[in-house]
Amino acid sequence: MASLKDLRNRIASVKATQKITKAMQMVAAAKLRRAQMAAEAARPYAERMDTVLGNLAAGIVGAGQAPVLIAGTGQSQKHLLLVCTGERGLCGAFNTSIVRLAREKAQQLIGEGKDVTFFCVGRKGYDQLRRTYPDRIIELVDLRSVRTLSFKDASAIASKILTLLDQGAFDVCTLFYSNFKSVISQIPTAQQIIPAVFEAQDEGEGGPVYEYEPAEEDILADLLPRNIAVQIFRALLENQASFYGSQMSAMDNATRNAGDMIKKQTLIYNRTRQAMITKELIEIISGAEAL
Repeated sequence: MASLKDLRNRIASVKATQKITKAMQMVAAAKLRRAQMAAEAARPYAERMDTVLGNLAAGIVGAGQAPVLIAGTGQSQKHLLLVCTGERGLCGAFNTSIVRLAREKAQQLIGEGKDVTFFCVGRKGYDQLRRTYPDRIIELVDLRSVRTLSFKDASAIASKILTLLDQGAFDVCTLFYSNFKSVISQIPTAQQIIPAVFEAQDEGEGGPVYEYEPAEEDILADLLPRNIAVQIFRALLENQASFYGSQMSAMDNATRNAGDMIKKQTLIYNRTRQAMITKELIEIISGAEAL
């Protein structure tokens, strides 16, 4: 049985941990609001660009003049998995859920005889993937030094992806991230970005007819590379909001668990102390009666 001193030290240690988890929960809650606003603000632009590119691509694909970023290389043997995770832990299953989805996709492709490589954005995803696929990771982008995410960071990642495409390193690129829904709901998502996959547009009667200037080919040549950066930037913003939401929930649970442990240890401490007092009283009474 632990001594009273050990129990006091244990209670004090758990109380200190509870203060830390409570502080982390408050910090995550404060940062979540800003991150959520940034993620929600990026969605309309990304969705509208996807719609515009989808309308442009429909005419180009039909004419047989589609660029590589839409039509692909003509093969699907080499796959690049762009896995975006966080740089820190203590956030529940946020990082693990994204890596699990990417690992399942990789196992499926490898089972089909495909060549699979990983492009990691975030240290936590890299640390998990290198245990299973140490020889398949070709790049790691560390964002720990970035205080505020910007489009410039996403553009740098997109530039590296396009360079790999020009070098023939892959035929298909799939983006993995966590889509933020609420504080308690973050959905791991896989999105193919090269070749781009656009949602089918309804062609109802009387719909608007667009005339583009300059030609569709010139617009796509400029917008398609930018769309890669836009989708990556959106994924990074969604990840940031999901991270703070998951961390807030995890730290709230940790704070509650610490409170339960403090109650339990305090009860054990009081019972142990009462037992020792009772034992001392019995010894005193027994000694007095012996005299």
